[in-house]
Amino acid sequence: QVQLVESGGGWVQAGGSLRLSCAASGGTLRSYRMGWFRQAPGKEREFVAAVSRDGYILFYGDFVKGRFTVSRDNAKNTVYLQMNSLKPEDTAVYYCAAKAERPTATMGGAYDYWGQGTQVTVSS
Repeated sequence: QVQLVESGGGWVQAGGSLRLSCAASGGTLRSYRMGWFRQAPGKEREFVAAVSRDGYILFYGDFVKGRFTVSRDNAKNTVYLQMNSLKPEDTAVYYCAAKAERPTATMGGAYDYWGQGTQVTVSS
């Protein structure tokens, strides 16, 4: 069973950037399709991005609009989410998730394993 640990969250001013990392242990990351989700207080969990096992198939939530980039380094057992041009509405807890079975998915219910989340706060 794979364990996922997110890092890289923090406080940033609007227009700034953050790079989130999701490190996997207890399993080989290349075996999993990976997703990023977020949840703001009082709101439902929202799909952010997903990446196929080989890193070539990418999906993004509609709100991303070219600001975020998901990538993975299977040799390092790590998935990344580069977030640029951050807005106050991007404030949320960000989670990474893994799923073993195809396809690469945008729905949280399709994922098998979840990290504990990392807080991202964007001030105006």
